[in-house]
Amino acid sequence: MRKFLLAMVLLFAAPAAWPQLAKISNQDASTGMKAALERGTAEAVANLGRTDGFLANDAVKIPLPDSLKRYEKMMRQFGMGKYADELITTMNRAAESAVPEARPLFVDAVRKMTLKDAKGILTGGNTSATDYFKRTMSDTLRGKFLPIVAESTKKVQLAEKYNEYAAKGAKFGLVKKEDANLDGYVTQKTMDGLFYMVGEEEKKIRANPLAAGSDIIKRVFGAMK
Repeated sequence: MRKFLLAMVLLFAAPAAWPQLAKISNQDASTGMKAALERGTAEAVANLGRTDGFLANDAVKIPLPDSLKRYEKMMRQFGMGKYADELITTMNRAAESAVPEARPLFVDAVRKMTLKDAKGILTGGNTSATDYFKRTMSDTLRGKFLPIVAESTKKVQLAEKYNEYAAKGAKFGLVKKEDANLDGYVTQKTMDGLFYMVGEEEKKIRANPLAAGSDIIKRVFGAMK
C-alpha cells in the first residue's frame, strides 16, 4: 500500500509543491506523516499527563458537571467551597493520572493506519488526524482510563457522596444521566481534553512543519505547503 502514498500526496497537494514532493520517496512520505502524528500525540500526552496538566489548563480543566453548577455556587455561599474545590482537584488529578496510558494506544493506531486513512489525513482538514484517532481509539481509551479514574476518585469520600446525590438527581431530571456517575463523567472529560490537545498539536505541525524538529516531518509537510 505504501508505494501508492507518494502518488496520492502529489495528486492532492498544491501544484507548486509537486517538484519538491517528487523528490520524496514513498517510504519517506509514509514515515513523515506517521512521525508527525507520533510527535503530536506524544506532546499532548506529555503536557496533560503531569501534575496540573489538566488543573492548570483552562482549555481542558474539568469542572463540576453543568447540572451541579448552581449547587456549587450555594456551597461557596455557605462557606463550603473547599469541598467543591476538593472534588474539582480530585477529578483533574484522576485525569492527569490516566492520560499516560494513551501513549501506546496512539502508537498502535498509527501503525494500523491504512492507505485510505492516510489519504484522509493528508488531504483533510487541520484536525483530520485527530478525527481518525477519535474514531479508532475512543472505546479502547475509555476502557483504559475508567479503572484509573475510579482508583483515584475512590480515595475521596466526597466522590461517593457525589454519586449518591447525582443518582437521585438523575431520577428526577435534575442531573443529566451521563453526569450521574463521577467516574464516567471524568473519563469522558479526560478523553475530550486529550483529543482537544492532540488537535492543537496537529494544527501546529500543519501550520509550521519546519518547527517540528524532525527532518522527515519538515520534508513531507513542508513540501505540502
